[in-house]
Amino acid sequence: MEANQTSLKKPKIKLDFKDSKYATGRRKTSIAKVWVKKGSGKIYVNGKMFNEYFSSEFHHLQITRPFEIINQATDYDVRCSVKGGGPTGQAGALVHGISKALVMFDETLKATLKTEKLTTRDSRAVERKKPGRRKARRSFQFSKR
Repeated sequence: MEANQTSLKKPKIKLDFKDSKYATGRRKTSIAKVWVKKGSGKIYVNGKMFNEYFSSEFHHLQITRPFEIINQATDYDVRCSVKGGGPTGQAGALVHGISKALVMFDETLKATLKTEKLTTRDSRAVERKKPGRRKARRSFQFSKR
C-alpha cells in the first residue's frame, strides 16, 4: 500500500536557473523571491505552474502583464517562491519582482516598465485599528438618548 502512495506523488521538478537574474518583489505582507532567465515562457510559483497556484483569471493576467508590455511573452522563464499574505498580495509581489529582474536583464526596459508603475513597490497596506473605534476609522454608532 505504501509503495502505491509514493508512485501517485508528482515528481519534483528540478529547474536549472544558472545565468538568471534575481530580484525581490513586495506587496502588502507578501514577499516574492524571483529568478528570471531566457527561456520559453514558463512561470513556476513554489514548484507549481502559476496557473495551478493562482486560481483567479485576474491574477493570471496580472502576472503575465510585464511580459506583454515588453512584447516578449515567451522569451523568459520565471521561478519564484512566494510567502505571506493572500493571493492578491502574492500576485502583486510576483509582478514587482519580475519587473525588477527584467530591468536587470535589459536596462532599456526600465522606462517602459516604470511608466506602467511596475518597478515601484505599492506601499498601500491595511491600516491598523485604533483604540476607541470599531475598526481603523469606523466609529461606534452614536446614540442621542
